[in-house]
Amino acid sequence: MSITEKDLRHLRRCVELAEEALSEGDMAFGSVLVSAEGAVLAEDRNRIHTGEATWHPEIALARWAAENLSATERSRSTLYTSGEHCPMCSAAHAWAGLGRIVYASSAEQFSAWCQEWGLGASPVKALAINDVAPDIPVAGPVPELAEEIRELHRRYFGIESQD
Repeated sequence: MSITEKDLRHLRRCVELAEEALSEGDMAFGSVLVSAEGAVLAEDRNRIHTGEATWHPEIALARWAAENLSATERSRSTLYTSGEHCPMCSAAHAWAGLGRIVYASSAEQFSAWCQEWGLGASPVKALAINDVAPDIPVAGPVPELAEEIRELHRRYFGIESQD
């Protein structure tokens, strides 16, 4: 599935939200939920510094959608996100009946970056969205934005720049 200019505009907002998360001491993830007509319905960023380790923006938006949208509206929406959903968020997305997902950087990329930086293994296996929720249309990663996301994660983990 190809990435459109509209997709890039919403993904850039996700990068901005990821930067906001980083500035608040959180891992750099941000997401935007958009209606079939192209209206931004809701947005959020990582908030795990609150002590709630599951406060990922994708889960927050799935909850918001379940409370505020009809099943048809949810299925026709698109969730844009700075990083591919973790398995928990993929499951929440599917259970909420949300539509397409577009992401800037993949779980595979994030895992490779963490390995390159010598970070410990994640407590959750990095799976592609469709490994968890096979019927969700997915697009990503977007190489030019993935590099921006990599830089934000590098800063979060305090890894020295290699430039």
